[in-house]
Amino acid sequence: MTFQQKGQVLIYRRQNQTLQIEPWGPDALRVRATEFPALTQENWALMPPPDCRALVSLQQEPDGQTTAVIRNGSIKAVINSFGVISFYKNDQLILREYYRNYAGTESRESCCLKVVAREFIPIVGGDYHLTVRFEGRDGEKLYGMGQYQSPALDRKGSILELAQRNSQVTVPFALSNLGYGFFWNNPAIGKVMFGQNYSEWVAEATKQMDYWITVGDSPAEILQNYTAVTGRPPVMPEHLLGLWQSRLRYRTQEEVLQVARRYQELQIPLSVIVIDFFHWTRQGDWQFDPVYWPDPRAMADELHAMGIEVMVSVWPSVDRKSKNYEPMQEQGLLMRVERGAAQTYDYQGDCVSFDATHPQARKYIWEQCKKSYYDYGIDRFWLDNAEPDSAVYSFDNYRLYLGPQLEVGNLYPLMYTKAFYDGLKTASDRTVVNLVRSAWAGSERYGALVWSGDVPCTYESFRDQVAAAINMGLAGIPWWTSDIGGFMGGNVHDPAFIRLLIRWFQFAVFTPILRMHGDRDPHDIPSLADGDWGGGFQPTGQPNELWSYGPEAFKIMKQYLDLRQSLRPYIAQLMQEAHKSGAPLIRAMFYEFPADPHCWELQDQYMFGPDYLVAPILYPDQESRQVYLPQGDWESQSDGKRWSGAQTVQVEAPLSVLPVFRRSDH
Repeated sequence: MTFQQKGQVLIYRRQNQTLQIEPWGPDALRVRATEFPALTQENWALMPPPDCRALVSLQQEPDGQTTAVIRNGSIKAVINSFGVISFYKNDQLILREYYRNYAGTESRESCCLKVVAREFIPIVGGDYHLTVRFEGRDGEKLYGMGQYQSPALDRKGSILELAQRNSQVTVPFALSNLGYGFFWNNPAIGKVMFGQNYSEWVAEATKQMDYWITVGDSPAEILQNYTAVTGRPPVMPEHLLGLWQSRLRYRTQEEVLQVARRYQELQIPLSVIVIDFFHWTRQGDWQFDPVYWPDPRAMADELHAMGIEVMVSVWPSVDRKSKNYEPMQEQGLLMRVERGAAQTYDYQGDCVSFDATHPQARKYIWEQCKKSYYDYGIDRFWLDNAEPDSAVYSFDNYRLYLGPQLEVGNLYPLMYTKAFYDGLKTASDRTVVNLVRSAWAGSERYGALVWSGDVPCTYESFRDQVAAAINMGLAGIPWWTSDIGGFMGGNVHDPAFIRLLIRWFQFAVFTPILRMHGDRDPHDIPSLADGDWGGGFQPTGQPNELWSYGPEAFKIMKQYLDLRQSLRPYIAQLMQEAHKSGAPLIRAMFYEFPADPHCWELQDQYMFGPDYLVAPILYPDQESRQVYLPQGDWESQSDGKRWSGAQTVQVEAPLSVLPVFRRSDH
């Protein structure tokens, strides 16, 4: 066992393992370990840190053992002679590795368990299966980690798969009520279990352990430290903060123009209109089908004249019959399989996804989309299926340019987003904003507006999205949106669904982006063409515009759209704040009120920025609910009634009312 200091870096070696701890940003440490001869130089999501000074020292304990200490601001790590790390905030213990192996620990009664904190299990002929364990702490609450389809805001007691799936977004940053934030800087497929007795992080295949930890006096300070080293979004242009109109699917350019013209007649401004999937000839052609989109430049010009931006859907899948399949296959720009047929995706074609981790593949897809879309006036891109979606999520069967999917798979959506960010930044100096169905830590710096995927049209799913929105913000992804009403299963003739749609629309007004989208039943609209390819064969859902659900629904949604319009200057300020500090727009109650213990318990209400408390209606036929008002003075936005804080109030919420309170003392 040896300790070594190299400048501000503390190194510990024992048996085959090398452990390294170094300062990485304010009040933060990066911790790496490997059983290979040396650490890799991959930084993954972490950017080079700002200058900071750490103090490293060795000290002799009363029992004769040597320990090492590294301190960076308010955080301190202590390594004992067995290599066990304990972390302190202002000298108060916040986190300790879980170690039960022979004498010399604080748990001598458990010493014969032979459980170590950092367990590297060799994979024959390759990397390691890694497990890292930490002690459980009574009363600890954990938040963030990205988007999982669960209504639980507190992650303590959860088992979370560290893998990207449709509607599941892994961003492995956890914020603790004990005053620290922990980032698992490893893109491997795995899982984390936040148990009561101990927590366990698992990477299925990796070359080294890599995590980052920070401390702060508030959730805002912790998140600011985290986003300082993983990135923050650009400033969202204010003209994008209105209504985005989409449906599954506009099949022709004339359909798009008819919808836009109707909004103009109703004097309802649109920020963006979105052209969804299968407007193309084949998956992987990345172009409009000229039969149904004969003049995309004229279409874009007319929409721009109305003040509307145009977004088009792009999928990463490449059909074997696509014009791009052979050249991409020959250049090694597609994902590979470890065994069996060379196929990763089978929706409406025998497809392989492009390899987003390959620099040349990123360049190739952008060049195709530039000449087929951007050069015709398309403003922004909808990067769908960005996990990527797979026929089967057999993570052990896919290989990427950077390595096996088991080792690097969670990077895919970040690299997919980067391809279009880099391309758009080269093409113009406009702010990049692209809609994307998945993300990893750092995606925010590439202009990723993440939406919650193809979720059901149910109240259960609606409740999940509220928790997802809050936890995505706490994981450093402030740009978030959802399909209003859900994506799958909403019947336009069903009054119960229309109520859900209205409640979801009201909620969406108080989210970063207000976006109408969904696949609406019944599916009784004939296809435009027979066959299995081209822009006409795919079916379409029912209309999904504001006027599509009857006059009462239109009246209520128009009322809330007008409210959204009035909030645009406020939302623009929040976007500035997200850019400067990483602050989410949708904020857990404890983010604004960290000293209020009750705010750490709430999961069905939130703050939209510092001023607005939003309490969505999350159950069918519910027309009242309880709302907790923290300390302060509050004004109801529906009737102007004033309330004193530090109490729970019962408020009425008929279908036309979303309970929203503004802080009148702020």
